[in-house]
Amino acid sequence: MDVVVLRLTNLVLFMVIFVPIAQRLLGVRFGFGRLAVGALITLSVSGPLAVAMIGTPPWTGSNGAAIAYMVLIALVSMVAGLVFLVLAEALVPTGSLPRARDLRRDVSGRLARTRRYLQILRIAIKHGLGPYLRGRRRPGRENAAGQAELARSLRLALDEAGVTFVKLGQVLSTRSDIIPASVATELSRLQDQVTPAPWPAVEQVLIDELGAPLHHLYADFNTTPLAAASVAQVYTARLPEGSDVVVKVQRPGIGGLVERDLDIVRRLARLLERNTDWGRAMGVRALADGFADAMREELDFTVEAGNMTTVAAGRSVAASNDLVVPRLYPERCTRRVLTMQRLDGIGLGNAQQAIADRGLDPVRLGRTLFDCLLGQVAIDGVFHADPHPGNFLLLADGRIGMLDLGSVGRLDPATREALQRFLLAIDHGDPVAATDALLEIVYRPDVIDERSLERAVGQFMTKYLSAGVTLGPAMFNDLFRIITSHDLGVPPEVAAVFRALATIEGTISRISPGFDLVAASRQFAGAHVIDRLAPDSLRRTATEELAQLLPMLRRLPRRIDRIAAAAESGRLGVNVRLLADERDRRHFTALLHQVLLVILGATAGIMAVLLLSTSGGPKITETMSLFQLFGYNLLVICAVLVLRVLVLIFRLPGNRLT
Repeated sequence: MDVVVLRLTNLVLFMVIFVPIAQRLLGVRFGFGRLAVGALITLSVSGPLAVAMIGTPPWTGSNGAAIAYMVLIALVSMVAGLVFLVLAEALVPTGSLPRARDLRRDVSGRLARTRRYLQILRIAIKHGLGPYLRGRRRPGRENAAGQAELARSLRLALDEAGVTFVKLGQVLSTRSDIIPASVATELSRLQDQVTPAPWPAVEQVLIDELGAPLHHLYADFNTTPLAAASVAQVYTARLPEGSDVVVKVQRPGIGGLVERDLDIVRRLARLLERNTDWGRAMGVRALADGFADAMREELDFTVEAGNMTTVAAGRSVAASNDLVVPRLYPERCTRRVLTMQRLDGIGLGNAQQAIADRGLDPVRLGRTLFDCLLGQVAIDGVFHADPHPGNFLLLADGRIGMLDLGSVGRLDPATREALQRFLLAIDHGDPVAATDALLEIVYRPDVIDERSLERAVGQFMTKYLSAGVTLGPAMFNDLFRIITSHDLGVPPEVAAVFRALATIEGTISRISPGFDLVAASRQFAGAHVIDRLAPDSLRRTATEELAQLLPMLRRLPRRIDRIAAAAESGRLGVNVRLLADERDRRHFTALLHQVLLVILGATAGIMAVLLLSTSGGPKITETMSLFQLFGYNLLVICAVLVLRVLVLIFRLPGNRLT
């Protein structure tokens, strides 16, 4: 017992010395557990190392030699502890393991996520998607029959995987710029209809969110859902003051399921980007992150409430007498419940007969929808991102009601300006101006053949924007093909614009089959130009530009005077920052790391040769000395470092063996 206490005391005393020295030498802080293990390793190594270097006690020799040996032993022993700390940080970084108090709570969540992850993988393999996950096959390289089979397998797998993956498929169906058109068409068939959740569970959600029994808040509440989707259910009700409303309620328990599935989507995206070239080319991690953000917004009904308020206040809707956005009742709206005005009408997809019976002009209705969407995109900056026929109602008074604003797109002012210039270039038939505007809308690579892009845009305009040409989804697919063939990247918000335009074209064709989209675009562009050239608009633009220029104009004389004075006195100089670009810094850092590895490998190799060729030294075994042991270890280190450099060299695109 006394021996154990003595050893623990020695360990504590040694840690008092080891901890500050280790953290000072390595320049980082470590947890108590790692430092304790490092100190224990140092103490454990010091005894055998002393015996190997100077023999067993009692030791003979001068006091100076003994002190020198003890210092050397202490330093070498401490290196062993430091090596452990570095290896522990490399293999298990600080913070990567859960804390003890969080471990029990985290284990159940990890097990549930693992089961769901394995279930998703089994579904993917069941439908023949395993080769694509492992990178053995790449989408887009099959023939027509192979693409059709891939599209069908992917749709069935996503449909079987559940709500989050159905939503993912619906989002992918709008991205013809990154997936084959046949796959996008097949994914558009995914349906979001599910069996309604039982009323008692839904009622509990309403009570928890609104904080009162339903009969205190609503005069009447129909417990049979008007519609049921994967995320929410919609009910009809009546307020105490007599207003008819619809109540949108989030499905019970959907939040936790979606969060778990979103984590799996991100993990699958990392897997695909790491293991497949097509995953890296498509940027699947960025797509997964964007989808996760969109899904979280869809689960938060306050976001949809804000969207409804913003769209209703936008110029395109507020200035129109033909469009209606349902009125909200904020006191009955929460993160999981939305109460809004009930609009009675017929879905536009089934309204052709009603339009004819009421004597309404279908072309005028189509023009109202199209001008509204273009105005939201080019002027307001907030637009309906899913304008399919089911999200519009033809009301009894001939107006159009706009529904389901949970999915909206947002454009910054710079992108809106570029889209306006793109529309004007189309109106003027100018492919050069259209190309310039397009390059401001998309992500452009470092090197681009602008002349080839201009020719492709010109051919596109000739093919689709001539009088009498019938437009359809093929136009947007061809535009995406031009963008991707020139290695241009489409921002998600711009892809949402193209998707909305393609969707609104299909919606308008349901009520007005002969609607001329090109003529409507040109009329909108022309009217917008006339509006921008109006005296009030010009005065406002000039005032805004002048307000931005005035601070610079005030500073300009002083700066010119300083430059002139510096030039006159011979003190004018130019400061140039080397490696200002992040890509240059990464390239230089990678080269520096390779050079450092070569130097370390060469040094270790030279030291290994010297030690192996040195005779004598303390004997570890009958055939090996301590010098030879160090030499062999350094030789292994040299080989590892050299092999690492060779792998880095061979992985460079220009150095791959063919």
